[in-house]
Amino acid sequence: MALSIEDYALVGNTRGAALVGRDGSIDWLCLPRFDSPACFCALVGSAENGRWLIAPKGEVHHSKRRYRDGTLVLDTEIVTDSGRVRVTDCMPHWEGRHDVVRVVQGLDGHVPMRMELTIRFDYGAVVPWVRAIDGGIVATAGPDSLELRTQEQLEGEDYRTVCDFDVVAGQTSSFVLTYFPSEQTPPLPIDPLTACDMTTAWWRAWSQRSTYRGAYADAVERSLLTLKALTYSPTGGIIAAPTLGLPESWTGGRNFDFRYCWLRDATFTLYAFLISGYLDEARAWREWLLRVAAGRPQDLQILYGLAGERRLKESELEWLDGYQDIAPVLIGNAAHSQRQLDVYGEIFDALHLARRSGIEPQEHVWALQRALLDFLETAWQEPDDGIWEIRGPNRHFTHSKVMAWVAFDRAVKAVERFGRSGPAERWAGIRDTIHDEVCRRGVDPDRNVFVQEYGGKALDASLLMVPLVGFLPPDDPRVIATMEAVEQELTWNGFVMRYAQGSDVDGIGIDEGTFLPCSFWLVDNLAMTGRRDDACRLFERLLEVRNDVGLLSEEYDPEKGRLMGNFPLAFTHVALINSARNLSRAGGPGEHRAADDESADGPS
Repeated sequence: MALSIEDYALVGNTRGAALVGRDGSIDWLCLPRFDSPACFCALVGSAENGRWLIAPKGEVHHSKRRYRDGTLVLDTEIVTDSGRVRVTDCMPHWEGRHDVVRVVQGLDGHVPMRMELTIRFDYGAVVPWVRAIDGGIVATAGPDSLELRTQEQLEGEDYRTVCDFDVVAGQTSSFVLTYFPSEQTPPLPIDPLTACDMTTAWWRAWSQRSTYRGAYADAVERSLLTLKALTYSPTGGIIAAPTLGLPESWTGGRNFDFRYCWLRDATFTLYAFLISGYLDEARAWREWLLRVAAGRPQDLQILYGLAGERRLKESELEWLDGYQDIAPVLIGNAAHSQRQLDVYGEIFDALHLARRSGIEPQEHVWALQRALLDFLETAWQEPDDGIWEIRGPNRHFTHSKVMAWVAFDRAVKAVERFGRSGPAERWAGIRDTIHDEVCRRGVDPDRNVFVQEYGGKALDASLLMVPLVGFLPPDDPRVIATMEAVEQELTWNGFVMRYAQGSDVDGIGIDEGTFLPCSFWLVDNLAMTGRRDDACRLFERLLEVRNDVGLLSEEYDPEKGRLMGNFPLAFTHVALINSARNLSRAGGPGEHRAADDESADGPS
């Protein structure tokens, strides 16, 4: 059986990424971009679909891995009968290069090792032509080439490249895998030890820029590093996750491609960077957001490619069995064609936060916002697919209406507080109309709780956002009643589900795990409503769900104790950062977003 999701660690260079397993395997590799056809697909297929293993040949008695402090450089120490070795994995952050470096260092005794490299392109479907070169091999198929360089003797075996080698105390053996377009000359070789040292220095220089000084600093730092790793540096876009096809349900059916950029992550991501002092990353994200939002307002999508690509057709990779035989494996994402009105509110909230945080304004930004508002003045009254990307009929989702309210609320504030031009009185009138309608049609009068859709009875964890965006104050009886109802009816062993198990609201009708971002939203609600002790307890339980190197996926199965969904998920790590800030001091992201005046402390 393949490794579990939590058995992997992430290495990356802000352009591509790899997942390194506890057993020394790299089972997922995307180079030169996150959304390129993966070179290795053992994570969602088998070793024959691409894998790179470096491991002792004998029995392993003990192994322990950790990231070097403040970095994404992974060290794994392995103890065998005959000795002890350290394997270091990293992806150097060098412009114009795409390398994976693996260094094996002997610490004690004598350890026989085995390296097996199975290269496949086009999501594991294409076997390349491999030829020997001085100091390694080159594998080519169509537009893609990978070069492996090492001082060890390589052999071909069953369409794999293998080698057996011994490591003794004080000795080092290194392997460098480099991607390059097949029509180009391979890049010059690099020194692997120097590459590891320079990569360590680069990540530490970045992490030391953080101004975060609140509680849970180690967890926040690891989440910030993960977010940075999931940033596509050429454009500033941030992908949801570096993987595809990892199931949100053990019965299959929800195995989507998350290697794209979702608009609704904008506000949360901006906050995560801003409260930690990363203004350059926040600016880059804002610029990406403005580029992809440009165009006719009615053409706005909820997700885009790394550079703003719009056509993300969903299709199945039928030759892959799926993670632990849970199919299908999908590429592309059909949600790109959905209408989700909440993203307009997220855009306005993100740009409002940028202004409040001192990021310099640009005149064309406001022109774009006004065009979006012209469209939203009537569009907010229409049904949509909702935050959970429902694959069924459109509905009047309460959360979508709340976020439409946010758009007009932030537009009014832009005029009143930042001197932008516009009909603030008319926008305020629309804002009040939406507010009145949501409170009348989006609340179950019998229970006084917000419901998933107008006139319905079902709960939805997205309504935990009501106080977080300032729609109602946290002490409002409807806010408290909704939070308590979520606690009682939408939790599984204390963790929050998006909606009731077995619900067919998503058009798929299957069970899934608890949704980790929603669990962090409950932390925020508990903190804002004065239940700080409960908030801290839940937050610390969420920290315990992280794997051994501090990473989180989208969902969690409390019964099996297993992470679920694509991994690691940027949105979950953003929620962790913001909740840590909320618990650390007054004026955290929850109170700051919800504030009706400028008295709340801004990001610092």
